[in-house]
Amino acid sequence: MMEAILERCAGLDVHQETVVACVLVDPLDRTPKSETRTFGTMMKDLLALGDWLVELGCTHVAMESTGVILETCVECVERL
Repeated sequence: MMEAILERCAGLDVHQETVVACVLVDPLDRTPKSETRTFGTMMKDLLALGDWLVELGCTHVAMESTGVILETCVECVERL
């Protein structure tokens, strides 16, 4: 079993037409709660993804590195 080091983080699975985001949230001494949502890849959808991550207080995001989507999501995360 891995030791938890982040209380609020997300993983992004990037596809051509969607980005699936899974957020894990809870104190380090508890089993995290997860929530998964799917977003489109248009700018309005990526901004909604960024807003959702900010709303949940995500401090770290892991994702595939791919072109424009990476640049856009990095900008969203920088708003944290």
